[in-house]
Formats: sequence, structure tokens, C-alpha cells
Amino acid sequence: MNNLLISEPPLQVLPSLAKIVGLNEAIVLQQFHYWLERSNNIRDGYKWIYNSYSKWNEQFPFWSNATLRRTINSLEKQGFFITANYNKAGFDKTKWYRIDYERVSNASAQNEQTSCSKCANASAQNEQTNTNRLPETTTETNNNTSDLSDHIQYKQIIDYLNEKAGKHFRNVESNKKLIRARWHEGYRLDDFKKVIDNKVLDANDANSFFTAKYLQPSTLFGNKFDQYLNQQIKPKVEKGTQSYGGVEF
Repeated sequence: MNNLLISEPPLQVLPSLAKIVGLNEAIVLQQFHYWLERSNNIRDGYKWIYNSYSKWNEQFPFWSNATLRRTINSLEKQGFFITANYNKAGFDKTKWYRIDYERVSNASAQNEQTSCSKCANASAQNEQTNTNRLPETTTETNNNTSDLSDHIQYKQIIDYLNEKAGKHFRNVESNKKLIRARWHEGYRLDDFKKVIDNKVLDANDANSFFTAKYLQPSTLFGNKFDQYLNQQIKPKVEKGTQSYGGVEF
């Protein structure tokens, strides 16, 4: 049997939930709900769950730790997660989580109202134009629709790389594929710029193994993207240059 087909308990997500909170957020929210239903940790009349990020990451091995953190923080900011600290040791900062089910219900109701309103408007427009045809679905149009919905800033990223590294890479599909993969992991334009800035500095360091030939999309936007993003690189200081009070000598 093909090992990419389902032969283990799958992570489930409803498209309608993903539409409301985001795809990554919907996957995490559903998984937290699964464990909350089985939790015996009752505090202040609610069920709670807790775990370290490394343990949570074991349940989402297809994400980096940084992506998982951003996703959980996003759910907190949106009000779908409520956090607390019921740890016995004062130094233990492990977060406890529960879902604000009322917030989920309200968001769902609001989404249904918006959808119904759009459906009514679409129906009226359809009657006026007297057509029921839907656009044909092809692989090309599906890919374009996905890219537009995500607003992936391919050109800005490639242009920034060319500017900083003195390169002439083009906005072709092979480069866009790498950017798209990182974008769907939750990284955004500022993250790409930070990686480019970090590695340009790294390439200019005579003591670094990372040289200018590696300043290309296949290297920068690959599997080490998160590592490059969090790399601490000190700006190069020219020999014989000193600065006093903001004035160089």
C-alpha cells in the first residue's frame, strides 16, 4: 500500500473552520479540541490541556517549531484560545489551554451571515445576467487562484534578493515553488528579507563557509530557512575603523 495514503489516524479539519481562522490554525484548533474532550484536568469549572512546544511539535512534525508557535499565538490573539498557569512550581511557565467555544460559535455564525449575504447578492446578479455557468476548473486556474488568495509576494522577494546579492534571478516557477512552500508554513515578506540580509552578511564574512555562490533561492528558501532566519550574525566591521559618539575615524 502506498505509504502516503491514510493508514494512520489523520489530522482532520473542516474547510469552513479553515476559512474562518486560517488553515494552520484550524488544524491546531481541531487537535486541541480532540485532547480537551479527553482531558481530566478540571480547573475553575473548565477542562484544560498543557504541553511543551517540543511535545506539541511531535503532533505536527510537518511544521517547524517557529511555525507552530506562530499558529498557537495567532489563535490566542484571535481569542479562540484562553491560557492560564496552574503549575504547582512557581518557576514552571508551561501554558495551560482551553478553547473559548463561545468565540468559535460566534465566529461561525458571523461567517454564515456573511456567506448568506454573498450568496443572496450572487443570486441576484445571476438572475440579472441569466447565466448559471461556473468557470471551468483547470490545474492552472486553481494554482493561480491559490496564489492570489494567499497574496504571495514573489516579485518583491526575488527583487530584494537581486538587489542585496547583486544577482539576476527571475520570477520563474522553480523559485516561486520554494517561496510558496515557506509562505504556506507561515513565513511572510519580512522573514524572507531577514533571511536574505542575514546570509548576505554571512557571505561577506571571510571566516564563513557560506559564500556568495550560495546566495540563491534554492539555498536560502529551502529546508534551512528557519535556521537562517534565526541566525545571529554580527555586521562586518572594517579594520582600522573606530567610532566615537556616532562619528567614524
